[in-house]
Amino acid sequence: MAQTIDMTGKVALVTGAASGLGRATAIRLAEAGAGLCLVDMNAAGLAETQALLAPTGAPAAVYTANLTDPDACAPAVAFAVAQFGRLDALCNIAGIIRMAHSHEMPRSDWDMTIAINLTAPFLLSQAAIPHLLETGGAVVNCASTAAFIGEAYAAAYCASKAGLLNLTKAMAMEYVRQPIRINAVAPGGMITNLANGMTFPDNAQMDLVARYSGLRGLVEVSDVADLIAMLASPAGRGYHGACLTIDAGITAG
Repeated sequence: MAQTIDMTGKVALVTGAASGLGRATAIRLAEAGAGLCLVDMNAAGLAETQALLAPTGAPAAVYTANLTDPDACAPAVAFAVAQFGRLDALCNIAGIIRMAHSHEMPRSDWDMTIAINLTAPFLLSQAAIPHLLETGGAVVNCASTAAFIGEAYAAAYCASKAGLLNLTKAMAMEYVRQPIRINAVAPGGMITNLANGMTFPDNAQMDLVARYSGLRGLVEVSDVADLIAMLASPAGRGYHGACLTIDAGITAG
């Protein structure tokens, strides 16, 4: 990228930080000089991420929270501000996918998907925005190719990510005259715990799955982390209300 990603003296809250893209993003932001508040429900994974940040010298605090609980979101932000005295970036990366035939999807899976992928980012943003307005900070939401195209057996996931994309745009317009940036990234498939834990329903037609699998293979997690870090930092100053697609061509046609 043309501009250096510099987060020296700044603080970022990263959800989903115990593994995968959340962990990679936390490491990238720490390398750029940020202090980190790491949020996840996996306490052991958070401890591992915190240990991985040690060589960067960046301060890191962990906060264990189950983001399916709406009452867990605002306290996570309050914890970050209490630990560091400020907040400059909120990276909403925690996510979940449950594959199913739509007529067979359990209500509990639908509710969990919407809670983690859509409601939590809104509630975390709601709590973070007053602090981000003070620091001229940024919100970065992790959407997906599923925000743009229908993906068989992933109705709840598609609905949540499309909702998150338009939430990003709506909030960007609301705060367009304020000193805050609100953007999203939309990755294609990556090798993460989320992908590794994905199972398809019985009798799934895999030729339909192939339609959104991409012809160039998976996206590198580190590349997506770089993009999120750029948008979270002053290097992303020209972006507001944008969704940067990084999917190796899946949504090109």
